Amino acid sequence: MAPTLALLFLSQLALYTTVTSVRVCGRPPVNDGIDNLTLKRVYEVGEEVTLTCKRGYLPSTATPRRITCTSTGEWTQSDLKCSPKMCPIPKPLQPLAMGRTEAPFKSVLNYTCDDGYVVQGANESRCLHDGTWSNPPPRCKAVNCPLPIPPTQGRIVYDKPVAETTTAYGQGWTYVCNPPKAPSHERGYCMADGRATEPPVCREVSCPIPSGIPNGFLTFAVMRQHGYKEKVKYACNEHYTLEGEAEMQCQNTGNWSSQPVCRAPCTVGIKRGRIFYNAKKLWIEELKPNRVLHREHVVFYCLNRVDRCGYPVASTCNDGTLPIPECFEEPGRMEYTLRAKTLPSEIEMCAASPPASPTSSARTV
Repeated sequence: MAPTLALLFLSQLALYTTVTSVRVCGRPPVNDGIDNLTLKRVYEVGEEVTLTCKRGYLPSTATPRRITCTSTGEWTQSDLKCSPKMCPIPKPLQPLAMGRTEAPFKSVLNYTCDDGYVVQGANESRCLHDGTWSNPPPRCKAVNCPLPIPPTQGRIVYDKPVAETTTAYGQGWTYVCNPPKAPSHERGYCMADGRATEPPVCREVSCPIPSGIPNGFLTFAVMRQHGYKEKVKYACNEHYTLEGEAEMQCQNTGNWSSQPVCRAPCTVGIKRGRIFYNAKKLWIEELKPNRVLHREHVVFYCLNRVDRCGYPVASTCNDGTLPIPECFEEPGRMEYTLRAKTLPSEIEMCAASPPASPTSSARTV
């Protein structure tokens, strides 16, 4: 029995070795665009596969490419590449395409219209397999609104003449109530959703007695409550600068419009030196009185120590404060009196000013 069992064992081993030595090929590796729907998971040695492109893709070669499963379990090489077909971008959209004139197969164009316009047509288009778009570009039609309803005890004043029974998106108008009443809101519009602003309510409105302002006064006003759209006017004390609207109006909310502000003049805070102000180059003692109005500019002179030249730096009066440039050095009494011609304002001016310090509140000119 022993030789028979040994022979049977060796026969089975030889059979196992013969079966396992046969190699197969797996599914061929393919690039994007190559049709892989008909490919099997396993192929025997010697089997061939013809590679083709999917619908919507163009082959890089004119003839079909065949690959073969080799005895090593690998596939022969193929130079087939499939590129997507292109759809021409519609001309109206080309300025938005950053220089591109075509879009690849499966691209999607989503169309929207600006506010106040509605899409007429499909709002989406896809690049098809034959290089055409599924839908043409839509049109954007302007929104129209029905004519607005005037307020009770009032009327409407249009910004532009209205000749039809509708108004276009963006058209505006003003609501006017019969005096002395005021509208709860003054402006109306044709809105993007095709609706006109609802009419206001006309009601009596009054504003409180107007108050004074620091360093200023009311030029003409009766100290009483004022009705809608009544006005009062302000002015500033001498040498103060009025900032804002001089007139204040009673609004439909029962509040006054913004009060103006009187901004203070400045003093040039140096005792010795020369400045440029009001188109004149002045020694500081020649500035009489020593006063600069709000928002006026004063130029000081600084020294460039490297090139031994002077350069101008401007500072602006802001409500009583005139910053002195950090680079400005006020000369001593003896230097100012005996060596005035050596000061930065008197020596040769630099060809270019150095960059301003980031911490400086003055500016280089």
